[in-house]
Amino acid sequence: MKRIAILTICIFALAAVAVIASQPEGFEKNWHHWRGPHATGTAIDANPPTTWSEDENIRWKVPIPGTGHATPIVWEDKIFIQTAIKGEAPQEEEQKADDDNPFSGFFQERRGRGGVSDVYKFDLIALDRSNGDILWQKTLREIQPHEGTHQDATFASNSPVTDGEHVYAYFGSRGLYCVDMMGNVKWEKDVGTMYKRNTFGEGSCPALYENTLVILQDHERDSFITALDKRTGDVLWKTDRDERTTWSSPIIVEHNGKAQVVTTGTNRIRSYDLATGELLWDGDGLTANSIPSPVAADGYVYLMSGFRGSDLQAIHLAQAMGDITDSEAIVWRYNRDTPYVPSPLLYKDTIYFLKDNRGVLSAFNVKSGQSLYGPERLQGISGVYASIVGAGDRVYIAGRGGTVNVVQHGSEFKVLAENKLNDSFNASPAIVGSELYLRGGQYLYCIAE
Repeated sequence: MKRIAILTICIFALAAVAVIASQPEGFEKNWHHWRGPHATGTAIDANPPTTWSEDENIRWKVPIPGTGHATPIVWEDKIFIQTAIKGEAPQEEEQKADDDNPFSGFFQERRGRGGVSDVYKFDLIALDRSNGDILWQKTLREIQPHEGTHQDATFASNSPVTDGEHVYAYFGSRGLYCVDMMGNVKWEKDVGTMYKRNTFGEGSCPALYENTLVILQDHERDSFITALDKRTGDVLWKTDRDERTTWSSPIIVEHNGKAQVVTTGTNRIRSYDLATGELLWDGDGLTANSIPSPVAADGYVYLMSGFRGSDLQAIHLAQAMGDITDSEAIVWRYNRDTPYVPSPLLYKDTIYFLKDNRGVLSAFNVKSGQSLYGPERLQGISGVYASIVGAGDRVYIAGRGGTVNVVQHGSEFKVLAENKLNDSFNASPAIVGSELYLRGGQYLYCIAE
């Protein structure tokens, strides 16, 4: 039996509210952000294939050096992707550091378990969208990471963002870089070093609005959110956060002519004034290890997480002021079957989300908070880290075993296809026009008829 707490039953008179507004010109036909043109996972006018295999509808596939779960972004004829390429630490430097360190035995053990005895190159790669050829590859930082990652994670799980003139490549503790479309670094910024819970690694992605970049750094020391001038990297403001480690990415929404930054969290959900960093509203936090990013449209924002519990909150921005806990700003709430890692898909009037990291799908009407279906089990998918995407009235769910289920968009659960490739998919897909891009553990695929 579904347990939906409807705090306010609304017939939504959807206001003319711009959400994820002030995008770069031409953003609709590109995938400039890891969650797509509107940060919802949707490419409304795109129409990629429904079926594919190793022998069908693969326009090209190319190996990507190194490892990474960063989503590829696409702007016109170029694809940009972040990766971490492992090398070997110079033995003489490592030995000298150990000789000078009375706790060298401990740190040797930590490096061995965490995989940080190696130096990594943190690279941004540009590929030709027509054939997958590498146009340029730029090493932005080469360093031995200060701590390791979860066994399923990578050192390049943050995704870049672009305004069509520059790419902003964020590698977390390894820095933020502004790179032009030809691979020239225009500026770089050390945002701060993070110490993540259980050394599970990093993964939050930057958000971009007009001339402002927003970075969220929640970790086990001094967490904060900061805004930087995209033209120079100068800090515009920095606001402390009472949070432990999260892996969620912020989104920027516009309401009543004011842009605000919406964030999830275990302690609190929060929204900040983009211009000043001032807290606009906050409320009850979600579950521990908050990872899924919010989605928003038409004056409403949806936040969820699902580790050791379940929580989905639908917030009406027009009513969100101060402490919104148990207020009418929360128009509906659901406490089952929410995702641990993958972010939800907001497609027209439906929100889709997975249970934990499993291939178990639910769909809800965003206006009423009523369940359309679910939880429904997807075939061939036993684990999901990639976020859900949608296009062409279809929903695409990529599993870690190489299978992608394609589900019909709408109120009826209907699987249209189960597509299998000889790879593993942890990065979220990207969709542009008639093409679907999948970053696997081995290859980047362009799927098109």
